[in-house]
Amino acid sequence: MVGSTEIPHLLRVARGETLDRPPVWMMRQAGRYMKVYRDLRDKYPSFRERSENPDLAIEISLQPWYAFQPDGVIMFSDILTPLPGIGIPFDIIESKGPIIDPPIRTKEQIDKLHPLNPEESLPFIKTILKTLRAEVGNQSTVLGFVGAPWTLAAYAIEGKSSKDYAKIKSMAFSEPAILHQFLSKLADAIAVYVRYQIDCGAQIVQMFDSWAGELSPQDYEIFALPYHQQVVRQVKETHPDTPLILYISGSAGVLERMGKSGVDIVSVDWTVDMAEARQRLGNNIKVQGNLDPGVLFGSQEVIKDRIYDTIRKAGNTGHILNLGHGVLVGTPEDNVRCFFETAKAFRY
Repeated sequence: MVGSTEIPHLLRVARGETLDRPPVWMMRQAGRYMKVYRDLRDKYPSFRERSENPDLAIEISLQPWYAFQPDGVIMFSDILTPLPGIGIPFDIIESKGPIIDPPIRTKEQIDKLHPLNPEESLPFIKTILKTLRAEVGNQSTVLGFVGAPWTLAAYAIEGKSSKDYAKIKSMAFSEPAILHQFLSKLADAIAVYVRYQIDCGAQIVQMFDSWAGELSPQDYEIFALPYHQQVVRQVKETHPDTPLILYISGSAGVLERMGKSGVDIVSVDWTVDMAEARQRLGNNIKVQGNLDPGVLFGSQEVIKDRIYDTIRKAGNTGHILNLGHGVLVGTPEDNVRCFFETAKAFRY
């Protein structure tokens, strides 16, 4: 039996322990703000190669670990990674983002999709997660991550990134039965994928519904929340003790509803005051966040002040310090170091 002192800080807080400081990691901590990553990207320009070649994905995942020792090491991957495994191929074009061609627009296409078999279609995930666990040991928590049904459906139906989400919203309001069929199939596949990540070594899994903030609260309850619940319910049936995190960008309008998803932790973006977020979510939900990534372009005094403010407002239990979104390209690495060092030196 592993003693609690050997369980990493982030996992202990995610499970409900009260410790002397909040654990800390950063969304997109492995990535384009780091020179070592940009050098690697120049050598291997294909994003899918970087995220699906285990040696590269492991190296990239560990770059911030070697540089800053965060409490969480998240697998370098993409939310679209499982889609080919159900029959939706995609490509990622540098500076353009994901392309899905042909996009999913008909019931016939949805009928043809098949269940996910991750052992078969995603064998690299096992190598990546097992190696990360071996590399960081009990010094850090290994996080897996997945996309949520609404966001994956939006990419698949739009065929690319979108500013107005007109195609998926058109389907939502004119052919809702088709969209619900698609969302349910995606939820089943994502649940299988989350379970697989946990079996391969992920100690916490974060679900990103990046585009659900584009929904009205009414439509969030129709097209996003039931499918968060479907994923969480299926995962908790087999892996009840693995903490799950939900993140939505622009979530101020649906924060309380996120708390109904069944996840253990809600990641809060910076458009909500952390004290208000805690009040709105209630005592049973742990929180993550929520420093504005833009603050990391400020002076180190400003960064420290904002970190202390966020920690104070979150309180001394059930809080994981993070940004309210991913770290931005061009962020000075010294300021990222300041963020981690300040958080790790803090005591309640």
